[in-house]
Amino acid sequence: MIELGMTIDGRQVNAANRFAVNNPATGEAAGFAPNASLADLDAAVEAATRAFASWSRTSDEERKKACEAVTAKLAEHAEEIAQLITLEQGKPLNGLGSRFEMGGAQAWSGYTAGLSLPMKVLQDNNEGRIELHRKPLGVVGSITPWNWPVMIAIWHILPALRTGNTVVIKPSPYTPLSTLKTVEVMNKVLPAGVVNVITSDDKHANIGAAMAAHPGIRKIVFTGSCATGQKVMTSAAETMKRLTLEMGGNDAGIVLPDCNPQQIAEGLFWGAFINNGQTCAAMKRLYVHDKIYDEVCDALTAFARNIPVGPGSDEKSVLGPVNNKMQHDKVSRLVADAKKQGRVLLGGEPGDGLFFPVTLIADLPADAPLVAEEQFGPALPILRFTEVDDAIKQANNSENGLGGSVWSRDIEAAKKIALQMECGSVWINKHGAIQPNAPFGGVKKSGLGVEFTEDGMKEYTDVQVVYS
Repeated sequence: MIELGMTIDGRQVNAANRFAVNNPATGEAAGFAPNASLADLDAAVEAATRAFASWSRTSDEERKKACEAVTAKLAEHAEEIAQLITLEQGKPLNGLGSRFEMGGAQAWSGYTAGLSLPMKVLQDNNEGRIELHRKPLGVVGSITPWNWPVMIAIWHILPALRTGNTVVIKPSPYTPLSTLKTVEVMNKVLPAGVVNVITSDDKHANIGAAMAAHPGIRKIVFTGSCATGQKVMTSAAETMKRLTLEMGGNDAGIVLPDCNPQQIAEGLFWGAFINNGQTCAAMKRLYVHDKIYDEVCDALTAFARNIPVGPGSDEKSVLGPVNNKMQHDKVSRLVADAKKQGRVLLGGEPGDGLFFPVTLIADLPADAPLVAEEQFGPALPILRFTEVDDAIKQANNSENGLGGSVWSRDIEAAKKIALQMECGSVWINKHGAIQPNAPFGGVKKSGLGVEFTEDGMKEYTDVQVVYS
């Protein structure tokens, strides 16, 4: 049985209590994590505050080398952490699973290490010199979800480190083990207190809400549901925290009539079902032109039918279980309703435990709950359209605006449609392929601020203008 400690001020710390972390493939306890108290949170914030005094004064080159050392440690422990991800999250080790996630974590860490925000001269003439400096904020609070626990932790932590901030991170209670190990590994090459991790089951003490309200935390970076993000924003208001919020998406894909259904079936599948559909920027709704609607349904069904679903520890599995019962129940509810209104092409019946088969449902009305709500699981509604303007209107008919895609052989025509879509990222002939060298964020209720690149790093800084 795996049992890991929190890292506070560079030391391994246990809480007075612990909670079980279940393996979603078996329903059995995979390990135990410390159940932090508010006193533990205060200790972590105090450690990060002390460390900030010296870490914020390190040179740009020193922080770059430290982040490169973190990247090397991630590579060194990649397989060990991947095994933990599969154990607690459920995703397979192979394919686009845990090893893929660790590869992504290393890629983002390495890329971020190479970024910089140098001083900018705004004016330098006989009237004087004006310099724009970007200064670290202080202690950054990170709250991460259960779907990509380590990669998203890296998205939060590395920009904070690179810009001279210190961190207190709280992972999801469903997937704390991999984050505990990741932060433990980081602390082998970082000064004590620079990155701290606390874990909680959110029942013993509401650590997330306390972080959002904590006067010692200058910024919260949060990835998760819209409802929780709204609560974080409310709790942060009194202390005027900086916020980066990456929340839910109900991404739409639009397939134009010039597509070859056989050629796009694999791309459509992985756009929707990467990580078993448990990805904010996965495709959640698919709009297909009437001219090729039936052919796309057939091609997508044929591809999906051959995807092995099983325990993530089985090297042959390509998709695993849904991570937790609450999410499994939501997918089950939405699919049960959709079956009454649409045509089931594949799947539709819950499996054993938390397993749910890949499910495709065609011919749903636009207001069906499976279309209107973010399912965040292995079920995709496929809708028919005849006019492109109507497809764009339907795609934009959502409170969310994280991502979208257009599928066509005519790239320029697809770009024109992409520019009419109300979302932060639009892909052409693929979906969800985010990269560390492009900003990522949502519009409408899908988020506030952006991540990645220099644009994302700027959100971890205050601007100071010096006149001389």
